[in-house]
Amino acid sequence: MPNPPSQEADRIAAEVLAASAARQQMAPFTTRLPGFDLETAYAVTAALRQARIDRGERPVGRKIGFTNRTIWPEYGVYAPIWGNMYDSTLRDLAATDGTLELAPLLEPRIEPEIAFGFANAPRVGMSEAEILACVDWIAHGFEIVQSVFPGWKFQAADTVAAYALHGAYRLGKRHKIAAEDRAGWLERLRKFEIELSKDGTVIDRGQAMNVLDGPLSTISHLLDVLSRDQANPPLQAGEIITTGTVTRAFPVVAGETWQTKLIGLPLDGIALRFV
Repeated sequence: MPNPPSQEADRIAAEVLAASAARQQMAPFTTRLPGFDLETAYAVTAALRQARIDRGERPVGRKIGFTNRTIWPEYGVYAPIWGNMYDSTLRDLAATDGTLELAPLLEPRIEPEIAFGFANAPRVGMSEAEILACVDWIAHGFEIVQSVFPGWKFQAADTVAAYALHGAYRLGKRHKIAAEDRAGWLERLRKFEIELSKDGTVIDRGQAMNVLDGPLSTISHLLDVLSRDQANPPLQAGEIITTGTVTRAFPVVAGETWQTKLIGLPLDGIALRFV
């Protein structure tokens, strides 16, 4: 049973929620709260989760961020972090009109990712093949990340306490994983590429191995981190886990349409227009 958040964690969570509601940015916690570290930040994650449940939101899964080693120097964050996703932030792309309103988000950026839907809860110490055996479906999606800290300047603990930078997620078609095809998926998930375009012009390309050692390796990392977390619950059956951007993250503005093409995975590319 996770430990209840402290009064300090509740206070910081309330500050984050208020800033988001007002669309106001704030100074990073690490610049004004002595000793603010990852353990404290994940206690804030737990407090934010409870506060959002109390106001009617339902947790549906988790996002893993900063898994792409190629972007670590750009942000000054050198290890993955994670945060919760909710029914208010994650939607199937097919259930929308292919658009997303940017007005509620602060300095939004787009990230093309691979997501897993878990039929069974994976456990720490599992191999990638064993983790994949727990997966019901795989999908491609866009995470729209945001920063309550001006100019995307922060330390790792700041990002964790601010929803792990999660703003919204649009999930493409869910592809069921047949037991007889798991070996093929295991191989493809280590070798695929994603091409990211804006208004028809290619902006970036990324490969599977940018994301630690492939998307399944990010699940292993998350399981290990959660095994030592005293504030947050372990992964559960039914959760959706998205594994971090395969390309760099790019700023987005209203009027743009972003598209992807996947090479080496039997998943359709997706498109999203910002309004």
